[in-house]
Amino acid sequence: MFSSINSFGLVGISCYPVAVEVDVSRAFPCFEIVGLPDAAVKESKDRVRSALKNCGIDFPDSRVVVNLAPANTKKTGAYYDLPILIGILCSIGLLEPVPEQVGMIGELSLDGKVRPVKGVLSMVSQARSQGFSSVIVPMENAAEGAVFPDIQVYAAQSVPEVLAHLRGEQALPLARQLPSRPESEPDYLDFSDVRGQFLAKRAVEVAAAGGHNILLLGSPGSGKSMIAKRLPSILPGLSFEEAIETTKIHSIAGLLPQGVSLLSKRPFRAPHHTVSAAGLSGGGPNPRPGEISLAHNGVLFLDELPEFARTAMEVLRQPMENDLVTISRAGGSVTYPSRFMVVAAMNPCPCGYYGHPERECTCTPTAVNRYLGRVSGPLLDRLDIQVEVAPVQYDDLTSTRQEERSAAIRERVAAARAIQQRRLAPYGMACNARIPPAALAELCPLTPAANRILELAFQRMNLSGRAYDRILKIARTIADLAGSQQIDAPHITEAIQYRSLDRKYWHK
Repeated sequence: MFSSINSFGLVGISCYPVAVEVDVSRAFPCFEIVGLPDAAVKESKDRVRSALKNCGIDFPDSRVVVNLAPANTKKTGAYYDLPILIGILCSIGLLEPVPEQVGMIGELSLDGKVRPVKGVLSMVSQARSQGFSSVIVPMENAAEGAVFPDIQVYAAQSVPEVLAHLRGEQALPLARQLPSRPESEPDYLDFSDVRGQFLAKRAVEVAAAGGHNILLLGSPGSGKSMIAKRLPSILPGLSFEEAIETTKIHSIAGLLPQGVSLLSKRPFRAPHHTVSAAGLSGGGPNPRPGEISLAHNGVLFLDELPEFARTAMEVLRQPMENDLVTISRAGGSVTYPSRFMVVAAMNPCPCGYYGHPERECTCTPTAVNRYLGRVSGPLLDRLDIQVEVAPVQYDDLTSTRQEERSAAIRERVAAARAIQQRRLAPYGMACNARIPPAALAELCPLTPAANRILELAFQRMNLSGRAYDRILKIARTIADLAGSQQIDAPHITEAIQYRSLDRKYWHK
């Protein structure tokens, strides 16, 4: 007899329907799985056999053929264990046919328990868009399934529970009725810990308000990493749409905490400088998201930027422009979203004291140029804000003055973001860093005084077209922080100052 069970497959964060077709016929006993299965799918045969036996059900002494349609798309992972088992039972008459509008996914243990899988949020989203009435998912993935209230998601712990549900004997619990825990509050560091460094803190506030990339350059101990690690404490929370996208990526990577439905805090990823290009962009036989995708809608912190491999740094360029990263392999390509803020920190030279007002640099000019040259011009050009972090002063360290707390800065950032969201809603953007070039003239109006200053700077500093665009976007953010509809002279002047560091150190 023949049966068909609906399931799902993953390509990146996108999902596609998979029909698990099972045919049981009188012939020489065998168990075959076709439809481009990978090794994990092929091993389903042993897991399904053992799960049936340990649930007290005999495996049919017949020819069992399982086809995973569409047959021209490679199937990966252990998502199909449960639908294969249910399909076999339907084909031998132990279960009534499963309705077409019911989907199921789940890995099986040898004793018949339903184990969790990755990417459940994407699969439930796909089922919902296709008009499915219900989906059966593993109990440990129930929180992900509870995100969408307009589809019934049932949580299963074992094969006997699923059988009782399909027979109408005992319904599985609905995912949205199960307790879920909120995302644990991250232990954010507070800006009140940073003494002095007004200019650097102001630059980080502007970067957070507009979603701009930022480079912090300074001598060792000046507070670059300290400031960067506090950036998440002033960022607004994720919107619902951003939370869905971010959670999908972390679910596929297996990094979503158990019992958490949606991530609410922006990701902060800080890979070590020994990370490979594939570790940043993602990769593997079945391409997984890398650090730049895991930082989607959040922050990617690159400490000691020149120490990263050149190939790893150059991988950042295309995602920083297009908000996407495409991983191509012989079997196809996968695209992950990668809309993130880059926060980079570096010393000005190998010893760290080039340009220091009090300590002498021990590096030769050649060594300094070689060290700075590790950061390519195109990458440097994409770092919107470039700020020098001055050495910390003794008076600042010993001062009893109360520094501004992150909560106060976050209020200003949130207010500026709200202005941007209203302005950019017709363009499908959320912050000034994403303003399309064609809309700059309309969204970034300059007063005559600001226009004269920008024209003079463009001519004297020999700015590139990209630098010109970024100065306008930064000035737009500064004006939003000030509550101004137009970009005035003080706003454009401050923005230009954030693009002058490469002239001092890279002589460009």
